[in-house]
Amino acid sequence: MRKSRLLSIALALLLPVLASAQQLTVSAAASLTDAFQELGPRFAATQPGTIVRFNFAASGTLLTQIAQGAPVDVFASADQETMDRAVAQKLVLPDTRVNFAANSLVLIEPGKGGPALKSLQDLTGDSVKKIAIGKVATVPVGRYTQEALQAANLWDVLQPKFVQADSVRQALDYVSRGETEAGFVYRTDAAIMKDKVKIVLTVGGHTPVTYPVAVVSDSREQALAKDFVKFLTSPAAQQVLAKYGFGKP
Repeated sequence: MRKSRLLSIALALLLPVLASAQQLTVSAAASLTDAFQELGPRFAATQPGTIVRFNFAASGTLLTQIAQGAPVDVFASADQETMDRAVAQKLVLPDTRVNFAANSLVLIEPGKGGPALKSLQDLTGDSVKKIAIGKVATVPVGRYTQEALQAANLWDVLQPKFVQADSVRQALDYVSRGETEAGFVYRTDAAIMKDKVKIVLTVGGHTPVTYPVAVVSDSREQALAKDFVKFLTSPAAQQVLAKYGFGKP
């Protein structure tokens, strides 16, 4: 009885604290997963009583969720096009939009047993049966890949080999498990699996990979959301992003 009573008292004391806590929900591109998971607690430490929750997925998928009413405070995309759509649909506050990071598109192959690729042209060879790419409609890395391969006149000829991924992390997984002989991901993604994938080359011929962030229009924590956006451009946050391989926008 005494233990039960003590537990009841503890819960009674804790509930007001939980009720007063501010919760910030951030929907962010899958490629930001590792960096943001480190940044979340750092931001929360500057805002006593704040809880930061993340939702990671392909930028296009996140935009659809927000459009359908998902309770989100901050949206961070891996491309400008998706954020442009968010602005056009009035889903984010345009005056809060800012670029906070940059990345590079790379061609990768499995770390062991790969086809020893040296160029994009090598993807047309018989040693490459499957190529992991993000879905062009929803995954920014897929659009960057399409631009690059079209510039190299390889998009049409390689299409039969494409394995569509729901996010850049899924494309990375396909290659790391040897389910495809090659794939296109961001340099930061390849870095977290450097023991399982090999970077063949940095791919050019596409729109620069920059990451915009903005406060969601329907956010119930707009002041806190604005603080998080501002935090991402701070020296402390930029240092963490650089640690994970992101460049300055």
